[in-house]
Amino acid sequence: MSSLKPIFVSSIEGNHQLLDGGAMFGHTPRPLWERWAKPDALGRIRLACRALLIEREGKRLLCETGIGAYMEPTLAQRFGVEESDHQLLIHLKALGLKHEDIDYVILSHLHFDHAGGLLPTYAEIQAGQRNLLFPKAHYVVGREAWERAKQPHVRDRASFIPGMTQQLEASGRLLVIDTPELPGIPKEQVWFRFSSGHTPGHMHTVVRGVRETMLFAGDLIPGRTWVHLPITMGYDRFPEQLIDEKAELYKDAVPGSWKIFFTHDTDCAAAQVQKDEKDRYVTTNEVSRLERYAL
Repeated sequence: MSSLKPIFVSSIEGNHQLLDGGAMFGHTPRPLWERWAKPDALGRIRLACRALLIEREGKRLLCETGIGAYMEPTLAQRFGVEESDHQLLIHLKALGLKHEDIDYVILSHLHFDHAGGLLPTYAEIQAGQRNLLFPKAHYVVGREAWERAKQPHVRDRASFIPGMTQQLEASGRLLVIDTPELPGIPKEQVWFRFSSGHTPGHMHTVVRGVRETMLFAGDLIPGRTWVHLPITMGYDRFPEQLIDEKAELYKDAVPGSWKIFFTHDTDCAAAQVQKDEKDRYVTTNEVSRLERYAL
């Protein structure tokens, strides 16, 4: 008899943002990428900042927190943050949960569009509320990503939130891990894979349920378009390595029919990957939203 326990997953929408389409599609020419994502007058495309909620035997794990609404108005306008309220908390509430109910916040890396939701809104910060949200949760980050956030390269220094590493350390609930295992959670059901093409030490949560397996792709595969091996972002530190890492992932994900969870795709929360008649990787069985879906 299987020892696997039921696991339920939900897609939690966070704040949306608008970013330059050319940056999001790297070396792909605009006449091609604008077929996939319609840009606005400034050449920006709309992106989700979606989190994954995992519920297992009374424990709640949240993969990332989105961009949040912490930015002051000028910065928020620059990065195209659309909403001034904290959308992630609003959508958690729709599931009957508060941020105080989360046991683990798993941070694949500490770029602002994945970790900004740890902070209160700009209005709340101005009113004196500066503590990190999720006050009962362990904040989980991989060692290499942590070191990168503490000492970023000049190329991606602007991607990190000033003071965030100090706040995480001061919480007393920071778990910097060196292994694929999450303390307190059985490794046969939740474990981590690592990649470094986007940023060194990028951590991907893998969840195995009774019926299916899901992988939180983060910025390795931001959405459906990036499933195709050659498509990378201008933000990726090592694009050729990232392509190789996607190909290595597909060796497990495709024959295993894994669901790939997308953070930045506005219309698709998860999908399976397969090869088409032209031997290209494409998505299938796409779902726009997950609400306590039983894996």
